[in-house]
Amino acid sequence: MSVIKSFFIAFSIYSKIPVPQFAWKEEDMRYTLCFFPWVGAVIGLCFLLWNRFAGVYGIPSTARAAVGAVLPLAISGGFHADGFMDTMDALHSYRDRERKLEILKDSHIGAFAVICFVMYELIYLGAVSMITEKEQILVLAAGFFLSRTLSGIGVVSLRCAKTNGMLYQFASEAHRRVVLTALYLQLVLCVGLMFAVSVKTGALACAAAGLTYAYYRQKSYREFGGITGDLAGYFVTLCEGVMAVLVAAAGLIG
Repeated sequence: MSVIKSFFIAFSIYSKIPVPQFAWKEEDMRYTLCFFPWVGAVIGLCFLLWNRFAGVYGIPSTARAAVGAVLPLAISGGFHADGFMDTMDALHSYRDRERKLEILKDSHIGAFAVICFVMYELIYLGAVSMITEKEQILVLAAGFFLSRTLSGIGVVSLRCAKTNGMLYQFASEAHRRVVLTALYLQLVLCVGLMFAVSVKTGALACAAAGLTYAYYRQKSYREFGGITGDLAGYFVTLCEGVMAVLVAAAGLIG
């Protein structure tokens, strides 16, 4: 029963998809991160269906790309984008570590958050507009699952910057061995699927995700002393953007 509740908790936190609501107990949160990538699977499926629909009914490329770029935000409710924007404000404050952590907690957004997010979305929209081949669409759809798998692994494996907050709660209450085993298994299956679809495009997408994860770890440790929930959201957003750019680039490589 706790596993089923963990599934619903994952979707209630990380998406806007309606699911049954109930009071959370500690034992219900042990396996929540196992199902975090499944939110990405839903986003990827919607991305595939939308592109299929757009192709069948001749939706103009601009509209196709715009809806495709909005889908991750709409389904996740902007949960990870919020972390990205908070992180941009903190990093561009150029203050000491303690002050940066305070900025992450601030519910207000600053100019740098808006500027960086607009720049990100324009680049992401441009990349999605270039992704028209079936193999590219399939790989990018799988990327929504991959980014969340890596983020979940990071939550359980990487050092937390604070000893409070939602991320610390999930990290401390998770059944570490079971969660990591489940996430690594899902990671292997996802990477295998990407390579099965296209070795070239899959390799570029996986390289993008791996390098972004390494950057995220190094940047979080250096600037904040560890990861937080906002930084985890920053990673998911950045990872998906970098993957989109390299998947688009794969179409230009002969």
